[in-house]
Amino acid sequence: MNNRLMFGRAHRIGNVAIRGVVSVLPRNEVDNSGFEARFGAEAVRDVIKMIGVKRRYWVDEKTTTADLCLHAAHTLLSNLGWELDSVDGLIFVSQTPDYRLPATACALHGKLNLDKACAAFDVNLGCSGYTYGLWLASTMIAGGARRVLLLAGDTITRTVSPDDRATAMLFGDAGTATAIEFDEAAQTSTFVIGTDGAGAKNLIIPQGGFRTTLPDDPRLEGRDPACLFMDGGEIFNFTLKSVPGLVANTLEFASQTIDDVDAFLYHQANEFMLKHLARKSKIPAEKFHINIGEYGNTSCASIPLLISTHLRDALSEPMQLLMAGFGVGYSWGSALMRVGPLACNETVFHDL
Repeated sequence: MNNRLMFGRAHRIGNVAIRGVVSVLPRNEVDNSGFEARFGAEAVRDVIKMIGVKRRYWVDEKTTTADLCLHAAHTLLSNLGWELDSVDGLIFVSQTPDYRLPATACALHGKLNLDKACAAFDVNLGCSGYTYGLWLASTMIAGGARRVLLLAGDTITRTVSPDDRATAMLFGDAGTATAIEFDEAAQTSTFVIGTDGAGAKNLIIPQGGFRTTLPDDPRLEGRDPACLFMDGGEIFNFTLKSVPGLVANTLEFASQTIDDVDAFLYHQANEFMLKHLARKSKIPAEKFHINIGEYGNTSCASIPLLISTHLRDALSEPMQLLMAGFGVGYSWGSALMRVGPLACNETVFHDL
């Protein structure tokens, strides 16, 4: 089969194993009652009915994504007992880095005291970031790396306008760490990766980089250009068009079916959307996991957060997982991997 598929380019990579996942949440729990004074109780009920978020966790003004990911990395490395000089790569996936430069991965490399032979770099992706990160880490393993530490997280709430009803209640913050290493006996993994940059304007923070002119877009009039803008309708349409095909392409390229997959883990974008996608692809409810109600949309952290919450006990045994990330960019990616047993799989809170 040609690896250039309708919904992306497919890749097969062998000898890659996930050894552990740690997710870190800030301690500040935010329920929906706090939004009623600003938007009104009826408006809050209408929005929550669609997105499904009952509570979420927000960082304070001093805590960054790197802080959460550093905590996750320390916990994971300690629990696995990995020697620091055995880590050959550190990938930091986030759209809320500490600095424009240097790469936040380099700063984290120093704080973790990793070996100087360890490669460290940032990946500026959100919703699809975890599956892209797994693919990149796997390619590093295929190229000779022994172990790779994948740090994925966002503190998107620090970019959201409190007056924007479309985003203010949707997002939560989280940081994660995933340990990936070479394993000669590991089953071959399948990845499908794709991009449609024509959708970049529909989920964007217009200001904050080096472009001095704002996009010529009437939807941005009267808005703070330093805050996140999301066209929910366009994002919804893109998702419904792309994700079922992405999942179907992934299964077809791997010569597998829905019956062969133990759990489907999608980016936690919106509860109504997720349930619609599951029905459209005819995925049994018991295989389709949703936790957006408890944590909100945590961007690139949402899939590993699903692993460390809904699959914490289940992954004491091997499972075939199909992970799918999609959104900002537009970009999308899937990872079909045999995962488990995990030596470490937990969710912890960050000490502020």
